[in-house]
Amino acid sequence: MSKQPQNPQSQRKMMLAMLLVGVFLFIWDMGIRHFYPNADKPKPVASATPTPAATVKPTREGGLETVGDRLVEAQDLKTQLTRPRVAIVAPGLVGSINLAGGVVDDLSLPGYKETIDKNSPDVRLYSPAGTPAQHFAQVGWVNAPAGIALPDGNTVWTAPAGAKLTPTTPVTLSWANTTGQTFTLTYAIDKDYMITVTQKLANAGSAPLKVQPFALINRTSKTASQDAWNLHSGPIANLDESVNFGPSYDCAHSFFLVHCTNLQKAGQIDNEGTPQWLGFTDIYWMSVLAPANPQGATSDFRSLGNDLYRADVVYPAQTIAPGSAQSTTTRIIAGAKDNAILDKYEAQGINKFSYSIDWGWFWFFEKPIFALLRTLFHLVGNFGVAIMLLTAIVRGIMFPVAQRGFASMAAMRAIQPKVKALQERYKDDRAKLQEETMKLYKEEKVNPLAGCLPMFLQIPVFFALYKVLMVSIGMRHQPFVLWIRDLSAPDPLHILNLFGLLPFTPPSFLGIGILALILGFTMWLQFKLQPAATDPAQQQMMSIMPWMMMFIMAPFASGLLIYWITSNLLTVAQQKYLYSKHPGMRAAVEKEREVVARAAKSKK
Repeated sequence: MSKQPQNPQSQRKMMLAMLLVGVFLFIWDMGIRHFYPNADKPKPVASATPTPAATVKPTREGGLETVGDRLVEAQDLKTQLTRPRVAIVAPGLVGSINLAGGVVDDLSLPGYKETIDKNSPDVRLYSPAGTPAQHFAQVGWVNAPAGIALPDGNTVWTAPAGAKLTPTTPVTLSWANTTGQTFTLTYAIDKDYMITVTQKLANAGSAPLKVQPFALINRTSKTASQDAWNLHSGPIANLDESVNFGPSYDCAHSFFLVHCTNLQKAGQIDNEGTPQWLGFTDIYWMSVLAPANPQGATSDFRSLGNDLYRADVVYPAQTIAPGSAQSTTTRIIAGAKDNAILDKYEAQGINKFSYSIDWGWFWFFEKPIFALLRTLFHLVGNFGVAIMLLTAIVRGIMFPVAQRGFASMAAMRAIQPKVKALQERYKDDRAKLQEETMKLYKEEKVNPLAGCLPMFLQIPVFFALYKVLMVSIGMRHQPFVLWIRDLSAPDPLHILNLFGLLPFTPPSFLGIGILALILGFTMWLQFKLQPAATDPAQQQMMSIMPWMMMFIMAPFASGLLIYWITSNLLTVAQQKYLYSKHPGMRAAVEKEREVVARAAKSKK
């Protein structure tokens, strides 16, 4: 028996659908290569030659990306850190203050490692000037009258013998010029990431002295993390109690260039408003200045060339009478973007400091979710399990809405014969058909939009959970079970290279891991419980969707896939439960699927 030729219209739809899938996967691969630029690259050959930032795409972690830069950095640190310094030893920060210039240019975070290897070095945030990872904070004075020497970057300050900066032992550096002025820098540090520096000028001269105190942060963009449309990396400021994420360093790696303000191209951007705090942020780390008294201060961001950038705070001019002294206090906060610590500093008076995390539009929803996630993690001790519990709690809260929506859908299915009868009766009178249909809905107490409500509510919920997992440093380097040793990284095992046994790395959109495969399967299970689309071609496209999502989500963080898998399984359980409560709905769905399947066969 010969087969009947397929319907030409159906063939065209399927060919178009497959073409769109191919184009989508190609574009998706380009996007993944943008956001995960080093995923498919072999390890670079060691070379002790610095690499310009413009030639290396940054990653989520940030830091020096080439072996050459790391070798030069290590060599430079051996030289720089042997010079006269005051040690910094605190639970949150370790490093030193350079007596040449009185600069804080050596800071590492003992609570965070560069990689998941237990022998990995601590994350280094500050490095001295001239090193590939240059990043430091400095305070001083400018605009003195002619003939009055001010300390600068080459000034060698004097420190007490054996001085060490700890949370219980502040350190004061001093320097005096030849005209009767004595300058001091008093550094204090807390147990986390705040260094408070008080710069004081005592005038023992015979005439009043007018100067302007300043503070700055200088850094290279070579160590910056990825700057994306939903996660900013670059200059950040709270101006007039409004937190601004921007501009970007050079826009070279910004995904949406049209929205990018290019600091490198502008050269200097003067900030409008009172600087509550400002500096530079990465996805996980930040380095900012917070004036103790910002009134009258001005600020700006500057591009200095050679991938170097600066954030400046310039205080109002001070007139210091003979025999008197004046001081200015600036807080330097350099460390991890730990929400609990940021909240603490905000409670201490640093305005809106918790908003230095780029929460986005749904901040009012994301912050409570984050607090709940953190509480669950402290209770169970496993971040992956905490994600699963959080997903279950959120779905449980939304279950009554889903139940009402499902009941509404069941009611809509029940009155479909009456709706079709009205459509047949008033097929030539649209106005009358609409009037009678609405009358029927009212009589049957059915809301046609109620079934869509759970879906619309899940959109902000999913985005909020996604954003929480993306910005949460708590998920960084957290293991789950078995091979998942870092929930903030993609699944490391790929099926196509037999989990690393074959010597090749698949392209990013083919790098399907175990979690991505489970995600596709759970989405397929969820799809099997959904009502069928009336158009066979549309139904076939919907059947492909779970496996498309498997490819799409494969390169994302493992923690996000665990959330989605858990959500899918809970949805399947919810659907089965609701079908048990509405058996007529289940029968209607199965009947519709049979009708669609027969229609698809009849077109062959």
